Amino acid sequence: MWQRCKVLMMAVIALVISQQALAGQAWESYKTRFLMADGRIIDTGNNSISHTEGQGFAMMMAVRNNDRASFDKIWRWTQQNLKNPDNGLFYWRYNPVAAQPVADKNNATDGDTFIAWALLKAGDLWHDDSYLKASDAITRALVEHNVINFGGYRVMLPGAKGFNLNSYVNLNPSYFVFPAWQDFANRSHLTVWRDLINDGQKLLGKMRFGNPQLPADWVSLYADGHVVPAKEWPARFSYDAIRVPLYVKWFTPASPLLEPYKAWWGRFARAQTPAWVNVTTNDPAPYMMEGGLLAVRDLVMGDNAQGELQITQQEDYYSASLKMLAGLAR
Repeated sequence: MWQRCKVLMMAVIALVISQQALAGQAWESYKTRFLMADGRIIDTGNNSISHTEGQGFAMMMAVRNNDRASFDKIWRWTQQNLKNPDNGLFYWRYNPVAAQPVADKNNATDGDTFIAWALLKAGDLWHDDSYLKASDAITRALVEHNVINFGGYRVMLPGAKGFNLNSYVNLNPSYFVFPAWQDFANRSHLTVWRDLINDGQKLLGKMRFGNPQLPADWVSLYADGHVVPAKEWPARFSYDAIRVPLYVKWFTPASPLLEPYKAWWGRFARAQTPAWVNVTTNDPAPYMMEGGLLAVRDLVMGDNAQGELQITQQEDYYSASLKMLAGLAR
C-alpha cells in the first residue's frame, strides 16, 4: 500500500515539475516574440503599440515563472513611460511611432489592476517591500479615481474619464478581475474590494443577453439597475468578454456563473466553435475559435487533453496572452 502511494506521489511531483517546465518554455517563447529589450511588450496584432494590459499581463507571467530580471525590466519601462503623476495610475496606450506616444491620458483599469496584482505577488515571492508599497499605491488610486456607487452597485469604471454618462455608466465586464480583487481584499482588509467582487458577480448574473445568454464586451448599467449591451460598441460576446469566464474560473473553479459559457460552447464541436456571437441578433462569427480563444474554452470546459502550452511563431500578442493566462489560471 505504501509503495503504491509512494509511486503515485512521485508521479504527481513529476507531473507538476513537467508542467512548470513546459510553462517556462512557453514564457521563454512569449518573451522572444513580444518583450523588447527595454521592457516594452508589443501588441503584434495592433501595429506593435503597447498598453498597460500587456505590461500587466507580462509582469504577472514573470512572477509566476520566478523571472525577476524580466519583471524588473517590464516594471521599469512601465513606470518610466506610462505612469501618470497626477493620479498614480497609468496611461493606457503607447504608440512608439507617434510624435506624442501617449496621446490619450486616460487609464484602463484592467491594466492597472494587473500591474498592481503582479507587484503584490512579486513582493510576496521575492520579499521586497518596495513592490508591495507600489501595489498599495496603485490600488488606492484605483479606488479613489475609478470606483463608484451606481444603480445600486459598487462598480469599477473602465477608466477615470469618459465612462460615467450620468444616466448610465459603461462597464467592461472583462475588467472584473476577481482573483486580483480578492488578493487586494486580503491585503488591505478594505470592504470596497469585497463589494466589487459581490456586486460584480451579481451584475454578471444579469448580463445574460439574447439566445446565447452571454455578456457583451461592453455593457451599460442604468441608474435603475438594469443592464443592456452598450450602444457605443457592437453587441458581441467577443475578444474582450472572452476574459470574463477566464477570470471567473480563475477565482472560483466551480462557479455557477460559468454555466452559460459551458452551455453556449457545448452546442458546438471544439474546432467548430464560433469566435464570437452577437448577443442582440444571435448571429455567430463566420470563422471559428483558435489559439488563445480555444485555450479559454478548454479551461472553462475542463478539457485538459490539448497538449502542452505552446506559443507559435504565427501567434499574435493577444492570442498568446490568453494562452498564458489560461495556463496561469489552470
